Amino acid sequence: MSEAVNKADITIPVYFFDPRYFKTNDDGFQNTGILRTQFLIETVQALKHSLQELGADLLTFIGKPEDHLGTLCAKYDVTEVYHHREVAYRETQISERVEAALWEQKINLKHFIGHTLYHKEDLPIPIKDIPDNFAAFKKKVEKESFVRPTIDPIETIITHPHLEHTQIATLGELGYHEDSSLDDKRIQGGERRALQTIAQTLSLNYSEIDDYNLVSPYIAVGAVSPIFYYHEIKAAYSPNKKKKYDQLILRLMWRDYFRFMLKKYPNIFFKNHDVSTDVKNSIEVLQQWLTGQSEHPVIQDLKNQMQQIGNLPYAHREILAAYMIQHLHVNHLSGARVFEEYFLDYAPATVYGYWLHFAQKGTSLKDNLKTSWEELIKKNYKAHASIK
Repeated sequence: MSEAVNKADITIPVYFFDPRYFKTNDDGFQNTGILRTQFLIETVQALKHSLQELGADLLTFIGKPEDHLGTLCAKYDVTEVYHHREVAYRETQISERVEAALWEQKINLKHFIGHTLYHKEDLPIPIKDIPDNFAAFKKKVEKESFVRPTIDPIETIITHPHLEHTQIATLGELGYHEDSSLDDKRIQGGERRALQTIAQTLSLNYSEIDDYNLVSPYIAVGAVSPIFYYHEIKAAYSPNKKKKYDQLILRLMWRDYFRFMLKKYPNIFFKNHDVSTDVKNSIEVLQQWLTGQSEHPVIQDLKNQMQQIGNLPYAHREILAAYMIQHLHVNHLSGARVFEEYFLDYAPATVYGYWLHFAQKGTSLKDNLKTSWEELIKKNYKAHASIK
């Protein structure tokens, strides 16, 4: 948006609630569960309010962008459309459809890459040569590259003087029950909430197990950038909290790693790498498990947190995933679809990339999960508290 504001005479921010993301997939799981949908709605509401404070507005629509952007461009005499490019197959397919639809009107779709900590253009080697080993990737990038500074905040936006009035989608309009009871402890969306959470979790007196996982949902929806979070971590850095801050940056590095691996090996995380487990049977097992009672109290607690809050510390997610693979004997693709439905910070490369490593089929062989779920509970499980 900053680039558009700086280069264009007028800027019209637009957001589409794409129905493809709010339906039940062929496996019976929701592409976006109700918790993440509500979090997204709140984030879009907050963005609209922020844009209005800058003298602009946010047009919001329910529909496929490739079906509507052409009409909008003609209506407001738009000559160029800016967007963030993704790396997963579904997202790149949508991007290509939008590009084709716009090109029919000779309108250019300009791509930007802003979802990673390290910019692709600043990597010391081409993506095709990035080491598969995570430790080697991390060492090379940290030694030979750099994290860009944050972009200055936009102070004002000149937009079209006669914008139409649009309403932000509701849960009901997106196919969910309006009267659904959402947990009071759930994380709420919006940039201001994100900034408050970052400040609280980076404070020296904060020591809860919930830290990165409270910020990652805001990064996933673009309320804050990984670069902004990185610089906030560096600014808060304290020698007596070195391990904590290093772990936060490590999570950001893993996030980059998965995105670059998906670019290096297109669609690798979404292929079935474990033919010994049947996907259809795994889905049936998981559907029964999700609606039933687990015999182990820790597993039941983690499952409840996932379903009711949509969030868990990453060490606890690993326990849950290990249980699903080792005890329920489910396929990694089926397990990832459960995380896709429930977790607020779902990002295709990250979730499916981690699950491939949970199943010991990951791209970084040394980081494949080899510990039993019972041992992981002994090592990593502890009660946690979430920010309200």
